[in-house]
Amino acid sequence: MKTKTPGAEIQRPVKLSCRNLWKVFGPNAAKFMADRNGKAAAAELNQAGLVGAVRNTTLDVREGEIFIVMGLSGSGKSTLVRCLSRLIEPTTGELTFDGKDLLKASEAELIEIRRHKMGMVFQHFALLPHLTVLENVAFPLQVQGIGRAEREARAHQMIELVSLNGREHHFPSELSGGQQQRVGIARSLAVEPEIWFLDEPFSALDPLIRREMQTELIRLQSVLKKTVVFITHDFDEAIRLADRIAIMKDGEVIQIGTPEDLVNNPATAYVAEFTADVNRAKVLSARALMGPASAKSGGLKKVAAKAKVASFAAAIVDSAKPFAVVGDKGEVIGEISPKSVINLLSGKDRGANA
Repeated sequence: MKTKTPGAEIQRPVKLSCRNLWKVFGPNAAKFMADRNGKAAAAELNQAGLVGAVRNTTLDVREGEIFIVMGLSGSGKSTLVRCLSRLIEPTTGELTFDGKDLLKASEAELIEIRRHKMGMVFQHFALLPHLTVLENVAFPLQVQGIGRAEREARAHQMIELVSLNGREHHFPSELSGGQQQRVGIARSLAVEPEIWFLDEPFSALDPLIRREMQTELIRLQSVLKKTVVFITHDFDEAIRLADRIAIMKDGEVIQIGTPEDLVNNPATAYVAEFTADVNRAKVLSARALMGPASAKSGGLKKVAAKAKVASFAAAIVDSAKPFAVVGDKGEVIGEISPKSVINLLSGKDRGANA
């Protein structure tokens, strides 16, 4: 597995972490793994009639980031997120939340953690059909034993947050698919979770509503700054939302990195194939294409190092002149040429800097 993080990025504290995590399905799976000190080859699992749904996974989810786990159907991504929340018991490995061993938490402690610190949204909205929007959003607070006035006040805040004002007394059957998903999001946020698990929450929606919900998630995250673990099989969705992405195949995490890392530096042929059809101009930044600064760089039009190429491609091509690339403090750190942008847009250059 390849892990890459930009050197200039300030490391956030780790919120959720796992080390050598396995989930093996089948008879006597725990004993099988214990006899092998927590390690087993795919051939050994097959021979024993076992399925390694999550295999030897190590990752850190940092505070305030959107960490996306993606892969094709059957890659193990949904099983992994359920292990991370202990909805499914891992077979072996380590799992920590806020530095505490989550695998040693009792059932009662787990219930408290899920009620107060974890929010979950799944593909199927699972709204209670006999309850109104307000009652659905307030329901987890009722389970916590919070009084009616307080829970309804907080539910109203969440409903406003997801832009469903005026629909508090509607029933789920009276809402569109996107509105129902907003109710699910509001309900999960009502408990003010520290970490938010979303398992393919938008995959059942049509493309237009799906994009609208992605925009809504970006807006919510800009306000709430939650730690988010988001599962998807859609790479376009992943690159739009993610701070970092973990790509899974056959139960293993094979690469972790920013969208730009994965597109520019795929660790394996599988990752390269996964990212082959992505619009690279929407993923790669000016920093990725820049060359060294020159004596004339100070007099050139400037573009931020973090700016995606798509955001300034037309301008640099029209100008037929290089742009200076500037860092966070406005200092010139490089230069980007129209030719490098044209090569990227045309597909002539698959990652080499101009």
